[in-house]
Amino acid sequence: MSALTALHALDVIRIDDLRLWAHVGVLEHERRDGQWFCLDLALHLDLSSAAAVDALEATADYSLAVTALQGLAAEIRCQTIEHFSERVFAVLEHLYGPLPMHLRLRKCSPPIAGFTGTVSVERWRNRPS
Repeated sequence: MSALTALHALDVIRIDDLRLWAHVGVLEHERRDGQWFCLDLALHLDLSSAAAVDALEATADYSLAVTALQGLAAEIRCQTIEHFSERVFAVLEHLYGPLPMHLRLRKCSPPIAGFTGTVSVERWRNRPS
């Protein structure tokens, strides 16, 4: 089975538009004052047992992820969204183990003169081989 086929054989729990206030940025004032980030996550796993038995313990409780990531955002101080994303993966792996995950982490208002868009990183962890 190819990696793409293996991935499509899994189900997905998505968490979209999780807004996090974090102290991340190259500029000192970004780390001091903080700013908004938006996180989209996809946790790839088999949900058939949870669907069949209707039991929270048979799935990945996404409320645990939201709470843990809010805690991470409150405590983190770093320069790059790449490092922030790595810490997000570490939190999720601590909660759920090494399941395939995908994230998109956006800095909502990067301090770049004349720029009104967002900047993001998009990363995978534990892709099926």
